Amino acid sequence: MNDVIRLTPPLNDADVASLKIGDRVAFTGAIYTGRDAAHKRLVELIGAGKSFPFDIPGQIIYYVGPSPARFGRPIGAAGPTTSYRMDSYAPQLIRLGLKGMIGKGARNQEVKEAMVEFNAVYFVAIGGAGALMAQAIKKAEVVAYEDLGPEAIRRLEVVEFPVIVVNDVRGNDLYEEGVKKYAR
Repeated sequence: MNDVIRLTPPLNDADVASLKIGDRVAFTGAIYTGRDAAHKRLVELIGAGKSFPFDIPGQIIYYVGPSPARFGRPIGAAGPTTSYRMDSYAPQLIRLGLKGMIGKGARNQEVKEAMVEFNAVYFVAIGGAGALMAQAIKKAEVVAYEDLGPEAIRRLEVVEFPVIVVNDVRGNDLYEEGVKKYAR
């Protein structure tokens, strides 16, 4: 894959500014997981002025609730969750320095505006291919909210984790551009 952009989190402004919609990216390094229940708790920490269970600046959150790991594997199927469920929380995390989110489906206007203002990017992962996505995950450890089970925040060590840029820092949206391209 010659046209794949390889990045190692944490990301900085230059990393995300270089990305454009449609870019294929492969992450190697640490990314974090979180779904709506975990996001709600993170936002509550902001309101209470408390620290996070991980340093958020430059990080990537993968919207996933993995299935239990099979023997000898670090994680079970790990396909993306629909992202709009995190839309009410994402702008606050982006303001704190979150640089990337991975999920599936479109984001709302408030999230897109926060990505432009604070230099963040939204990526999509392959929906319906959780077993395939799990092959790129080499280690998984719960770092917060173990009581949430699959929705706990995990630190994943990934190698060549494949995603596509859907929303870039310039406000472009791959879904909208795709519709325009094929509209009659």
